[in-house]
Amino acid sequence: MIKYIENKEDKLVVTLQDGRTVTAPLAWYPRLLHGTSEERNKWRLIGGGEEIHWEILDEDISVEHLLAGIPSNESQKSLQQWLKSRNN
Repeated sequence: MIKYIENKEDKLVVTLQDGRTVTAPLAWYPRLLHGTSEERNKWRLIGGGEEIHWEILDEDISVEHLLAGIPSNESQKSLQQWLKSRNN
C-alpha cells in the first residue's frame, strides 16, 4: 500500500508502507508530464491504497505497474486528443 507520493519536476516518487521507495520518470506518464505541478499534486488513493488517481489529469497508476516498471500504455491518438481538449 502507498504511504506517500512526491511529485518532482521530472519524476514521480512513491513511498510504500513497507518502506520501499519507487521512482519513475514522468516521461512514462505523459498526462502527468504535461500536467502542471499543481495538477500533479491533486491526487488521491483508490483501490484500497494500491492505486493513485489524478482526476483532473484522468490518470491512474497502480503500485503493481510501478514495481514492474510498466509505463502508461496510452496510445498517441488518445494522448493527442486529451492534449487538444486541454488547450480548448
